[in-house]
Amino acid sequence: MSNFFQYGEKVDGYDVLVLNEREARAGAGILFTIGLLSLTNAVMLSHGIVTRYFIAFFTLDFLIRVINPAYSPSLLMGRFFVRNQKPEYVGAAQKRFAWAVGLVLALPMFYMLVIHWEPNPLKVFICIICLVLLIMESAFSFCVGCMIFNLVKKDKATNCPGGACEIQFKERVQRFDTAQKIIVSLAFAGVIYGAFAYMYKLDNKTHIGQYLEKTFMSDAQKKKLKEQRYQQALSEFENDDEF
Repeated sequence: MSNFFQYGEKVDGYDVLVLNEREARAGAGILFTIGLLSLTNAVMLSHGIVTRYFIAFFTLDFLIRVINPAYSPSLLMGRFFVRNQKPEYVGAAQKRFAWAVGLVLALPMFYMLVIHWEPNPLKVFICIICLVLLIMESAFSFCVGCMIFNLVKKDKATNCPGGACEIQFKERVQRFDTAQKIIVSLAFAGVIYGAFAYMYKLDNKTHIGQYLEKTFMSDAQKKKLKEQRYQQALSEFENDDEF
């Protein structure tokens, strides 16, 4: 029973309890994939049942992670897929802190979208933050919670993913020359503009797209749109054969 409350594994060569980062990244990738599908389903089809089930699962999963990650469903699924890979050990303390941050984000979503289904842009934004954190951990092994851990904790984290806590200088392969800086800047700008154009410039048929379109409108545009909708409703009323 005492092992149940031990957070992490004792591994020879490490002076702290550790977890398998490969398993954590795989679990994050699984949650990101399901979460993205559920959010897309909710936004595009205005159907929230998949999202509600996912948020309930996400909240329970992160609660288990904070108590004892050895029994987390998503981490065990991740373990299944990476069981034949050599483990990459990272400090358990900072991962627990990072997952606690995820739980803090999950709890209000659970109340507002599972117990009381009242979606709005703010709640969607929180969901998007969770998805961003998951893809950063899964694809880039970048743990935002671990960075916060180092900012608020007196004892700094050790054995971070990719040796991020120990790195003092960047190798040549990690640096950018001038041409590469220009290329990556243009790539990021293109992605941001593409996402903006998709949500704002195209014909919006989703709730979030319509909300963003209205947000960027000037007062004159909003007034014009209101007048157009009034005239359209008036025209439909006048042409209704039942009256």
